[in-house]
Amino acid sequence: MLAKLKQLSAEEEAAIEAAALEARYGQLEPQDIITFSIGRFGLQGLGAVSSFGADSAVLLHMIARIDPALQVIFLDTGKHFGETLQYRDALAADFGLRNITVFEPLASSLRETDPEGELHKSNTDACCNIRKVEPMARAVEPLAAWFTGRKRFQAATRNGLPVFEAVGPRIRINPLAKWTTADLAAYMREHQLRENPLVAYGYLSIGCFPCTQPVKEGEDARSGRWAGQAKTECGIHLSDLDQSLTASSL
Repeated sequence: MLAKLKQLSAEEEAAIEAAALEARYGQLEPQDIITFSIGRFGLQGLGAVSSFGADSAVLLHMIARIDPALQVIFLDTGKHFGETLQYRDALAADFGLRNITVFEPLASSLRETDPEGELHKSNTDACCNIRKVEPMARAVEPLAAWFTGRKRFQAATRNGLPVFEAVGPRIRINPLAKWTTADLAAYMREHQLRENPLVAYGYLSIGCFPCTQPVKEGEDARSGRWAGQAKTECGIHLSDLDQSLTASSL
């Protein structure tokens, strides 16, 4: 009697698909990766998550030239620099982005866990979970895949970043993974893209204002995030997101 074939879980299928996509398409140019991914997952199953930070204009400009109707997700933590919010609106107008969706922390979570808005002073992980990870989980829950603007050069923790990777049953796509600072600068100049005004003051990776500072000379681009702490990521690119996606609240 033939043994029953094991039925793959959604997570296993995603891992297999991500590996296959990486092997076949991971070396394409970013614009080709974006075009392919829109064809593969469709506008209903795909989005882009943008912080509207230091070099966000590059990916957003590419997306806008291919399909400005693609959903662009912005996580409004309530702690962003005013310059970042102004930059978001300016780029949307510059590029004709028609589908920016804003996700905020749950009011109930803020009331229960951070009523004074000062949780970042005592527990940055908990603050990020409330203000970024949980909203991110809600944002991508209906999607099959999403784009990020992460690059390998940004930090030692991203050195081996693939273009296609599995996050639970979904696919995360990093079209700019292999690009360098020189690549980004050249693209910005060629297309005359505006940059986040905070870059001029040394902010090379821009998050919430209480936990972001200018980068010191010789340090990597993300060294200004949670400076002095072991923390290097907010959690939306780590297992915290996967845990939120599988939580019973979703």
